Amino acid sequence: MRDAEPTIGALVHQLSEEIPELVRSELRLAQAEVAEKGKRVGLGLGMFSAAGLVAFFGLATLVATAVLGLAEALPAWLSALVVAVVLLAVAGAFGLLGKRKVSDGQPLKPERAIAGVQADVATLKEVRR
Repeated sequence: MRDAEPTIGALVHQLSEEIPELVRSELRLAQAEVAEKGKRVGLGLGMFSAAGLVAFFGLATLVATAVLGLAEALPAWLSALVVAVVLLAVAGAFGLLGKRKVSDGQPLKPERAIAGVQADVATLKEVRR
């Protein structure tokens, strides 16, 4: 007779006791992994923000350079006015394009999906008759 080998019932009982601990340890591992990845993502977002701020200052410097460059041919106030008008025209164009894109996306409901569901319901009603 085999005294050292446990029965199937004992093995099932042992397994049922160990599964909750296994699940808890897997959850702890997942939680630690998500926390570490969250820190990395946060650091990356901070770096993107810093890059955006530095790029903004670079763009502002280029605008100042354009004003100073035009000031060689025109009075300083007129060169600043010309650059401002060009920047406002570009901003207006972006604004109009953005408004058009937002209007194209309205209304914010999934019209094709709704039509598909309505067609499915109509088909099901026909099948039931």
